[in-house]
Amino acid sequence: MRLVIHQNHEKASLWAAAHIANKIKTYDQSKPFVLGLPTGSSPLVIYKEFINMVKKGELSFKNVRTFNMDEYIGIPSDHPQSYRTFMMENLFKHVDIDHKHIHLLDGLAKDLQKECENYEKAIVDEGGIELFLGGMGTDGHIAFNEPGSSLTSRTRIKSLTEETKSANSRFFDGDIKKVPGTALTVGVGTVMDAREVVIIVTGRNKARALKACVEDGINHMWTLSCLQMHPKAILVCDDAATEELKVGTVNYFKDIEKDNINN
Repeated sequence: MRLVIHQNHEKASLWAAAHIANKIKTYDQSKPFVLGLPTGSSPLVIYKEFINMVKKGELSFKNVRTFNMDEYIGIPSDHPQSYRTFMMENLFKHVDIDHKHIHLLDGLAKDLQKECENYEKAIVDEGGIELFLGGMGTDGHIAFNEPGSSLTSRTRIKSLTEETKSANSRFFDGDIKKVPGTALTVGVGTVMDAREVVIIVTGRNKARALKACVEDGINHMWTLSCLQMHPKAILVCDDAATEELKVGTVNYFKDIEKDNINN
């Protein structure tokens, strides 16, 4: 696991955007680059930078296939707070991706279990995910894999904790009662199958979880800790998120990554 530490959220996000863009640009163009994507506030600066790169002709999504991490159950795809709407407004309609290459879970599918199975199959049919971008919840969860989730889980139906609903209520007029209580989500195992995983972790409210995921052992109560076992995982952080890490841990990662921070 790599820990790349920047001064603030914007610098961390711009580094992550540049890293992913470079992976797309240098990838074998004879086959598609399969990219896993999250929603929420964590990736917004990254998506904005992707859009800027495309407009400048520095990046193209023509050879990219995407799979999103999750979707609420019970709200239509055109709902203002559906993750389909989020992705369209914040990325997809602003870049040169072929919309038939966009994969999003359907929270109104008649057979939700079948929807999950088909999603896993679609990932396999595309050759597997090359890079999965993600964020981390304040309780250390990835996607909607709440504390206690199996670390071998696949795409499935998941109930959301009060903490997660409270965190997401800011998108529902601050009313936790409006936040759906269930969602479809890729599993921890689904993320772990990606050939590379990049997680953006910023802010003091993530510090306790980051410490647990980096310095403590692998634990299904902190599902992101699974990345300790991934052969190519990068946590891109800001200084605030590292405040509960040991000084020695921070200094170690800043030292070994110093040549990468400005690249």
